[in-house]
Amino acid sequence: MSIIDEVLDLARSHGLSVSSEDATLIEAGLDYRVVITDDANGQRWILRQPRRDDVAEKIANEASILQLVGPVLAKENIAVPDWRVHGADLIAYPALPGSPGLTLSSSGEPIWHMDPASPDYAARLGRLLASLHGITAAQASVAGVETRSPEQVRQAWRDDIGKVRDGFSVSPAFVESWEAWLSDDTCWPEETVMTHGEIYPAHVLMSADGVITGVLDWTTARADDPARDFAAQYGAAGQDMLEAALDAYEEAGGPVYPGMAAQARHLWDAAPIGHGLYALTTGDEQDMATAAAMLGGE
Repeated sequence: MSIIDEVLDLARSHGLSVSSEDATLIEAGLDYRVVITDDANGQRWILRQPRRDDVAEKIANEASILQLVGPVLAKENIAVPDWRVHGADLIAYPALPGSPGLTLSSSGEPIWHMDPASPDYAARLGRLLASLHGITAAQASVAGVETRSPEQVRQAWRDDIGKVRDGFSVSPAFVESWEAWLSDDTCWPEETVMTHGEIYPAHVLMSADGVITGVLDWTTARADDPARDFAAQYGAAGQDMLEAALDAYEEAGGPVYPGMAAQARHLWDAAPIGHGLYALTTGDEQDMATAAAMLGGE
């Protein structure tokens, strides 16, 4: 049985009348494989199958996140997934309006459907994040969403760096840079807010005229450092468009702190840490080799 047929059978076991005609498999995600298909009424569905048990364990938390952020972003006419099925084996929801700004080819190469360095996109992103970050850490906690204090944010990075250094040979230049970052008080937030965690054009849906219509994949969302939602903007579009997004964000009432732009850059540069943690989680030989190469050890 093919992976598509396996996922479609799962969906049918949950009561969805999905079709195998024109069903598309997307394998790019690290945590989920995704099948996109239609039902008997022509409604397009997104079917997400967890790749590992540790991913399935986070599903209840993501459901709480969607219930919290959905009504807030709906006020800005921005949709989030409306889960109709969410079990340990499958998540299913009707497709949201719009198309992602970034997809991957069958070989894993990025395909851009928008200009990541567009000032218009930077402004729209800033306003979107101001709305999302208007949800306080206290509100997130009451909703049952994971919440980190500013001290816990910083300590979590210390702990993660320690795990990576224990598991891999790490370039001394990385170690020196990380230690300077952790000790720089200006880089760390004075308050935490509700964040997405992986907000970049692959997870942002847009209409043909560039209006943001939806945000996907809230798996890593939590109350955390607001700068984490600007890191990918820096990585994709550079310093000027990072500043443009932060300007729109501040104008819309987003909580800016003095070292926020620098923190976004640091968080982007810290990507090898995330890859190292992922490899240690999966234990996969190829993942370990890829992470080791990124971490630059001998």
